[in-house]
Amino acid sequence: MTLLLRWLAALTLAALTGKMISKLKLPSILGWLIIGMVFGPHALGIVSQNVLDASWYKVIIMWMQCAFGLMLGTELVWKKMKNYGKGLVITTLTQSLGTFLLVTIVFGIIFGLIGVPIYLAFIFGSIALATAPAPALSIVNEFHASGPVTDMLLPMAVLDDVVAIVVFFTVNSVVSGFASGGSLSLYMIPLMIFLPVIIGIVVGLPAGLLLKKTQGRIQTLAVLIVGITLTVGIGWFVNMKLSGITLNYMLMGVSFSAAFTNIVSEERLKEITDQFHPILAVSLLASIVDLGAPLNYHLILGAGSYTFIYIAARGMGKYFGARLGAKAMKMPDTVQKYLGLTLLPHSGVSLVFTGIACSALAARTELASILQGTIAAAAVINEIIAVITAKKGFELSGEIKTV
Repeated sequence: MTLLLRWLAALTLAALTGKMISKLKLPSILGWLIIGMVFGPHALGIVSQNVLDASWYKVIIMWMQCAFGLMLGTELVWKKMKNYGKGLVITTLTQSLGTFLLVTIVFGIIFGLIGVPIYLAFIFGSIALATAPAPALSIVNEFHASGPVTDMLLPMAVLDDVVAIVVFFTVNSVVSGFASGGSLSLYMIPLMIFLPVIIGIVVGLPAGLLLKKTQGRIQTLAVLIVGITLTVGIGWFVNMKLSGITLNYMLMGVSFSAAFTNIVSEERLKEITDQFHPILAVSLLASIVDLGAPLNYHLILGAGSYTFIYIAARGMGKYFGARLGAKAMKMPDTVQKYLGLTLLPHSGVSLVFTGIACSALAARTELASILQGTIAAAAVINEIIAVITAKKGFELSGEIKTV
């Protein structure tokens, strides 16, 4: 009970800090991240490591991640998706694979000159291509962003997640062989992508039929809460049975909501999203505080040159990769110029991937140390920069008001 109260106190203070930060015309998420770090195990320890490791906490965060997936899934209306078509796919690939290639090449040159195994550069590249969707989504939610950049970003966040899983786990499986660590069988990668989608759809289809018939706020929220809980429960059960992999709960939430989104009418969908909005806001808050808690601000002082090279190379890959793809597909000018700025948030998924990669590098502790130190420091520095840059991208594109 004490641990739960500490966590609730951290969420309350994060919400209040976010309100104060917003008075400075900055996204509330900055306040949430700062409170996560300050209250986390590396600072005041209010949200201690015991909290982060507690089973009840992990279950709540899994539920919250699934819940904020609804923000993405409700945008995946098949009629709208057909309009994005090839442009969405091509731009996703150019910004994600472009980032992977650029970061890999940069670190490949550096490591080649100093005698570090080149395969470590591929690990850096595979971690760099991933985008953490929650920070950008929280800005969209807070400032009610709308327009071509927002419309492109929301479905791209889903596809980017899929590309990241495929590239990272493929690279990690190959590299672990070189490093003589454990490896993930390549056949497990499709399972990591399709199982969350299947689980979400299986629960989402009957939920859609219920949502189509039910009316009223209480009934709607009951269907959504039961649906999310059932989705998370099935996902947790499958995770327990499949050792060695972790399914993506946000992807489950996206699939769950995408399924019912394409069943109900447009008017009914707006009712559903409006009624679910308070739960979505809390889910984003909890997820961002969880994102900030493991970040060690002390790493900023000890950040080496690798950290700043990583941040710069990744930023260039995301920005110019998105710009190249958008230009090639003749997207609107605002998408070409500013989409890349909204893709810079990174830390949550980068820390997860780093932990997995370090396990594969267990036999080469010196390489694991380079990777862990660089990405951990970059996570702290990049996330603060990325949140401000992402908001600026939405402002420059004219999709949120600057007053």
